[in-house]
Amino acid sequence: MRGKALVMALVLGLATACGGGETSGTTAKGGEDGTPQVTISPADGNGKARPDQGITVTAAGGKLGTVSVKLKGADVPGTLSPDKTRWRSKWTLQPGAGYQVSATATSAKGKSTTATSAFRASRATAATRVNNVVPSENETVGTGMPVFVQFNKAVPEKAKPAIERAIEISSTTPTEGAWRWLSAGESFNGLPSVVFRPKQPWKPRQRVTVTVHYAGLKIGDNVYGDRDVTHTFKIGDSHVINISAKTHRLVVKKNGRPVRTWGVSLGSGGDVQGDGIDHLLTTSGVHLTMDHSRLERMRPPGKKKGDPGWYDEKVPWATRISNSGEYIHQNMDDPSCLGKRNCSHGCVRSPTADAQWFFHWSYRGDIVSITGTKRSLQWTNGWGYWQLPFAQWTKGSALGTPITTTQA
Repeated sequence: MRGKALVMALVLGLATACGGGETSGTTAKGGEDGTPQVTISPADGNGKARPDQGITVTAAGGKLGTVSVKLKGADVPGTLSPDKTRWRSKWTLQPGAGYQVSATATSAKGKSTTATSAFRASRATAATRVNNVVPSENETVGTGMPVFVQFNKAVPEKAKPAIERAIEISSTTPTEGAWRWLSAGESFNGLPSVVFRPKQPWKPRQRVTVTVHYAGLKIGDNVYGDRDVTHTFKIGDSHVINISAKTHRLVVKKNGRPVRTWGVSLGSGGDVQGDGIDHLLTTSGVHLTMDHSRLERMRPPGKKKGDPGWYDEKVPWATRISNSGEYIHQNMDDPSCLGKRNCSHGCVRSPTADAQWFFHWSYRGDIVSITGTKRSLQWTNGWGYWQLPFAQWTKGSALGTPITTTQA
């Protein structure tokens, strides 16, 4: 039940004043014979304790010994101060949950006092909730994979620092990285998010656990986060894919060694639309594989049936690498283009056997570096986050500083 005082102070973000809703605390008073005084906040019987203020136990005239805090029979983690006169819960409280607290303090003369408190946290939960955490539970992902905590609606600015502090991320190998907040418009799927990106790619073959201690965080006026969310996933082998629009070759490396290469055809260009973008050019930059589709329906952006350049195709073995419709997929047209010239609509066309192999072999989050085109990948295009220098990425954090994952 004991942790590091500094970590507790940083993570909790709780008010320093004791308090528990309607009453300040339960006190077992000391006596004139030198018996210590013990105070527990929230007070016994409180039915609307503020979840964001957690639990505090203090001793006067003695030092705390046994502090027992239970939630549904399980121990609630907390930290005892170095002088053993103050204990604080590590995280905020679960809205609507009932807690039982018992604490004993002993004076220098050996006199003891025990205090107890049973209370319930406020049930007032915020409409803003954690919608999802990506990667999926037990998923194996690539070394470029970001971590997404996604919300069903926009998070109030005032709540962002507390949420960021309340996310625990651990990995087998401690890894430096930073969080960045994304609006719905910047997010790959339209959900407001806070995203962790390592400074350098993850070391391969390790386990990562993310816990969002969202329950009890103050999200708005007198409303609190509803529940905690935990996901554990794996970082697989290092997969790095290099694609050149100049040589028309794709090279796949596993853990630094080439394992496969083939001729490809990238975007031909020649379709500059009203937004000034040539939508037939493949984007150059550091992409990540995002998902896999056995048969993907593809149509040109900004066009409708009957327009010049319209097409409507179902393409097999498609691995997405951006939100602008770029995939590594099976070639469906002139095979003479492969390895010789760029004649695709913007995707990376590949021989059937190679596209199928890559579809099954690749993880989400594999690094795909494309060079040699005149169109750059925007960092908000899919998972193009590696396009931002790390210092610039970090500026999107509510706390403005990088963090290092704890060792799992």
